[in-house]
Parts: sequence; structure tokens; C-alpha cells
Amino acid sequence: MLRHAGALLLALLASQAPAGTVKVSHGVSVFGDLKYGAEFAHFDYVNPDAPKGGTLRLWGLDTFETLNPFILKGRKEAWNALLFDTLMARAFDEPDALYGLIAEAVELPEAGGWVAFRLRPEARFHDGTPVTADDVAFTYRTLVEKGHPQFRILFRDVAGVEVVDRHKVRFAFKPGRHRDLPVQLAALPVLSKAYYATVAFDRTTFTPPLSSGPYRVARAEPGRSVTYERVTGYWARDLPVNRGRYNFDRIKVDYYRDRDIAFEAIFAGQYDFREEFTSRSWVTQYDKPPVRKRLMVRETLPDETPSGVQAFFFNLRRDKFKDRRVRRALDLAFDFEWTNKNLFFGLYERTNSMFENSPLAAHAPPSEAELALLEPFRGKIPEEVFARPYAASVTDGSGKIRRELRKAAGLLREAGYRVVDGVLRDPSGAPMTIEFLLLEASFARIVSPYIANLRRLGIEATIRIADAANFKYRTDTHDFDVVIQRFIQPLTPGLEQRNFFGSASAGVPGSFNVGGIDDPAVDALVEKVIGARSRPELTTAVHALDRVLMWNSYTVPQWFKGVHHIAYWNKFDRPATKPRFARGVVDTWWYSPEKAAMIAAGKAPPGP
Repeated sequence: MLRHAGALLLALLASQAPAGTVKVSHGVSVFGDLKYGAEFAHFDYVNPDAPKGGTLRLWGLDTFETLNPFILKGRKEAWNALLFDTLMARAFDEPDALYGLIAEAVELPEAGGWVAFRLRPEARFHDGTPVTADDVAFTYRTLVEKGHPQFRILFRDVAGVEVVDRHKVRFAFKPGRHRDLPVQLAALPVLSKAYYATVAFDRTTFTPPLSSGPYRVARAEPGRSVTYERVTGYWARDLPVNRGRYNFDRIKVDYYRDRDIAFEAIFAGQYDFREEFTSRSWVTQYDKPPVRKRLMVRETLPDETPSGVQAFFFNLRRDKFKDRRVRRALDLAFDFEWTNKNLFFGLYERTNSMFENSPLAAHAPPSEAELALLEPFRGKIPEEVFARPYAASVTDGSGKIRRELRKAAGLLREAGYRVVDGVLRDPSGAPMTIEFLLLEASFARIVSPYIANLRRLGIEATIRIADAANFKYRTDTHDFDVVIQRFIQPLTPGLEQRNFFGSASAGVPGSFNVGGIDDPAVDALVEKVIGARSRPELTTAVHALDRVLMWNSYTVPQWFKGVHHIAYWNKFDRPATKPRFARGVVDTWWYSPEKAAMIAAGKAPPGP
């Protein structure tokens, strides 16, 4: 379709040709705020003199099926972003700022309507060929036409792309105000047009693609491991956005089919670093010789990013989940307090927002500004939205939740359900059944007590554990009742909210709108989020959206924690300052031969 829109695009670009004030900048952010000036030497959270060398060994769960991260098909290798340079690079001590990488400057007209990027003439792919505006235009068109559906949704307000000259590319926007598009386009990875002239883009592959980033694939064992090697002649190694970063000569990722085996493997020295997400393991299973001898370090680091949401996602495309009263009843049957006390050692908090662990979470009564946004939808959204913040029911942790189950049973009766011979039946007489589709068997211990409560309501609930390929296929094609998923919100919500919650993404295979939310009020509030002109206005819009999402009970929210629990072999050093909005391990730490030698000799290195 894009190939047949040339005349329209040229006309649109002509009508939006540069006129009036055009700002030329070394960086870009959603609201125009930049911490670093044009002459900055490096980010504050790096050691610009960090030595290069050594290997960092990481782990992945289960398997990967492709080294192509840009298509729907296949499970992706977790660290393949190391291969691809983007137009501009993210600063992880700011909410949403990016600074020049492939593009040395960005042009933004005061009136809006387009954005242009000036490329560095020295930018190179790993085969030595230059990165040009043609490559950028090719990348955009290919991702939208053949890439993961998320790209079509993300860039739906881009009218087209024009190659101005060899080192300048301009994107035209459709009519309207598009606050986020310059930032989203600045984060665009750039692919080689010449390479994909002879290689099919839309296929899974274990052949390392031609790229331009700080690392290349040195070795890939399909489904088992990937070894990245630092590109010694990397064209951008001395740019301010890269100084002091990407210090490891090699980064190796080994995949484990079993989470418990992967846990034991770090103590056997099979890999170097892990973030612990299992509370039971963190509290009870680290009392092992490498930790006692201080060869391994356990730390808790602050996490200042929004936790987003981890939840049981209902498949709203199925009739049995369309009634909010049914969803509320299912929420009441989940006893978080018992789960946290008995399974998680009290390490978690209950999720009561899609934007937890951030000021974006709507944990206070609605403000006047929020009510003004919500009022047009009165009668079409839950009435509770106008009165109080969402809060899940709180139990005493004893496992006795008669009060919650009575409320749940009442809601089900209101929705037309009846219990006949111990079986809950819908208004047509069909029994209520729910299958929990799981990727990991370890979650069964969490789901099983929930199922016991559902059965007390007369619901026949079961667990189905699928292998990775089947799980991905079933979730991509929306063939499930309930799945557990987690997604993380950005610090500045915007266009991605269409992917998460917009009706246009509800029926798209592989969409991040896992449950299939299709609600005009949600769509309208998402557009308010995208159109916010200041951070206070953004916070107001996000709060309003959050209230509607949570009170509609589209999910059964689970839990979150506002810290990183990490463990690693103490053979690394790191900068004095952690990036505020990232762990910074892969791109700011470095290998210490002295510490590694001490560990080899069985001696405890100095602490971090």
C-alpha cells in the first residue's frame, strides 16, 4: 500500500515543507526537556574510562527460535538489541530523552507535521558499507509492511517517508498533533537495504543479520545459546552516547529448559548474573558456599521504573468473560494476601494500577481535571471510577475468604449464573469452565490455590502447561481462556497504549492487547494520553485511563516489587552511579581480571 502512495506523499510533504521556525537539536524528548547539552561528553551514569575485556555470561529460559527480532513469527533471542544501532540512543537517567547516534541531529518544525533526521556520514554497517537515508526509509517501510503488527499500530499516524538526500530523511505525519512520533521514530533501528535485497526479511532465521551496533553474533547454537562479540572497529564507539558503555568483549546467553536447573547453574559457575524473580528462591535458596564465601554477591537495587502490570488476563473475546460482574467475581476469588504470605515470604505488594511503582498510578480520588475527562463517559464506564481509586479486596491472609466468595457468588447470580448440583451454570445452562494456559510449571503452585477457591463457586478450572512454541501460537492467535502476562509501562506513556489497550489492536495476531480490550471510552482516553501537551496533563490523562481499566476488571492483577533482586559472581566493577531507570549491567559494568583471579583462587574479592 505504501508503494502506491507516492503521489499523495509528495503532495503532503510539499504542503508541509519546512516553513517558519525549525528547531535543530542534538537530542529529542516528548516534552522537549533535555538534561544533556549539545557538547556533553558522556552520560553521568557511566565510567568513561572503563576498560574493555572479559566475558559476561547470562541465561535465558526455555529457548529461542530466531535471530530476527522484528517479525511476529518465532520466539526472539532476548539480547539481540545489542546488534542494531538506532537513529538516536536512549538516556537512562531521563524519562524519555534520546541523543544522536546514527542521526547527529533532529529537525522539528514549530508547527509540527514532520520530523527529519540528519545522519552521520561516518555511520557504517559491520561490512563497512555506509548507513544512508535510503536504509532508514527502507527500514520504516519494511517494518510497517512486513514486520510485527506492533509497528503498523505504532506508526499508523506516519503518512510516509522521504529521502531528502543521502544523509537526510524526513517523515511526514497525518493531520493532527502527534507528540510521540518524533521520539518513536528516533528509536527506530536501521537495517541494511542492500542486505535484504538478497535475504528474505519476513522469515525466522539463525543466520546473524547484517547490523551496525556495538556487537555482532560470533556464534549461535539454535535454541541453545548465542555468543555476541564486541565489534572492535565499531564506528560509534567514541560518540558521547557510547563512551564508557558496552565494555565486555563477549556476552554469552545460555538457554535452560527448566527454571530450577537454571537456578542451580549459577552456583556451579555456568553463568555470571541473574535477577531473581522468585521470592522463595531469594529468601531460602541462596545460602550456598559461593555466597557464604563472598565469591558471589546478593544485592537489592532500587527500581524507579513503572512496574506496569502482571496479571491473569481474561480473553475478553470469549462470551463468558464479557460481563464485568463475572470478571469482578473471579477477581474476588484470588487471595493475594494468603499467596504473598505463604508463597512469596511477604516480598510483594498487590497491583492496583496498570502503572504501579510510579506517580502515574491512580491511587488517590479523582481530581477535578480527571473528572472532566471522565464525565463524557458517565453511564458507559463503571460508576466507581468517579468516586474512589481502585483497590482490590484485602483478606486477612488466613486462606478463609468466605466474605469475598459470598460477594463473588452474589455478582454471579446478578449476571444470571446459577449453581446446580455444585456446578456453576451460565444463563443458557452451560457449565462455567476456565483453563489457565501456562508457559511455566512453576506457576502451578500459585494458580492451584486460586483454582480451589473457584471450585468453591462451582467453576471447573484446570491448568494447561504448554511448550514455548504452542504457548506463543495460542496466545498470538487468542486461543486461550486465561493467561499470565506481564508488560512494563514507559515513564512517558504514549503511542504504545494503543498496542496495550486500543480496540484497533484487539483482533491483531500477536498484539500486546492480550485480553482483547475493545472499549470506545478506553480508546478515547488513550488518545488523551497521546495528545497530552505537558507532563501534568499527561499524568491527569493516565490517571483517568488507569481508573477505567482497573474498575472494568479486565484482568485479575497480581503483584509487584519496586526493587531489583540481583545475584552475580563478584568479578565485575561498575560506575559509582546507577542509571536511574535501568539496571545498567550489560552496557555500563566491566570485567575485573583481578577479581576474577581472586575467585579462581577461592578468595573473596572486595565488595562492589
